[in-house]
Amino acid sequence: MQRKALVLVNLAVLLFGLAGLFAKWVRLPALEITFGRVLFSSIALGLYMRFRGMDFRVAGAKDQRLLFVSGVVLALHWWTFLLAIQVSTVAIGTLTFASFPLFLTFLEPVVLKRRLSLSAVLFAALILIGVVVTIPELSLENHMVRGIVIGMASAFLYAVLTLLNQGLADRHGAVKTAFYEQAVAAIVLLPFVLRVGVLPTAADLGLLFFLGLVTTALAHTLFITSLKDLPAHLAGIISSMETVYGILFAFLLLREVPSARELIGAGIIVAAVVAAQGVRER
Repeated sequence: MQRKALVLVNLAVLLFGLAGLFAKWVRLPALEITFGRVLFSSIALGLYMRFRGMDFRVAGAKDQRLLFVSGVVLALHWWTFLLAIQVSTVAIGTLTFASFPLFLTFLEPVVLKRRLSLSAVLFAALILIGVVVTIPELSLENHMVRGIVIGMASAFLYAVLTLLNQGLADRHGAVKTAFYEQAVAAIVLLPFVLRVGVLPTAADLGLLFFLGLVTTALAHTLFITSLKDLPAHLAGIISSMETVYGILFAFLLLREVPSARELIGAGIIVAAVVAAQGVRER
């Protein structure tokens, strides 16, 4: 079961890596891209649940509140992630997002009452070093640094979301959890999107549909499913591969050439991911 979970989480992360490019492809503010993403995704997941005859009910006021909170966290995470990329580059946005295992490593023992693993701390620290290498200067006037700050805020939110998903997926299943989180995110974002008032083109809608269906509904469901058989910190470390995929896709499809700093940082992160998976399999 754990081997299958590792396949699922790696496939999900590959699709997540592609998602960052839509912040450059779609000519809309990050807020509207996020809304389109969760709208199409929640519709797709709702139709899937209906087709499979799945139960939409969520028993218990506590889990209803948790799903609402996780939906809000999801909306904020994806908005800040896309905004970080628009402010800087795909490479910077994904590299700084990769710092979330650091937050997760220390949040998981507190929230889930688990012993803090020394190896998890070391791998998280290695990933953080990879992120720090990419920082050009300590000044918020630099657009790259602003992207890094926003990306790390997104990383913290993702760490919180991962912990929320682990319990919810156990009780309600991956598809139902993803559906409600993304439906809540769409509802919460709607008033803000109406204020922005920028209308998408037909091309934008097509890109948002793909973003919502493949890199969101499918990828998010695969990731949540993997959490049933993987500890949150390991899923978090594997998710750092999103950085590598994002840089590779940006180079191939957007012609964004990564700097030497970004390549060194990505190399450190890959080393941490491979080492972490090897330790877990033993």
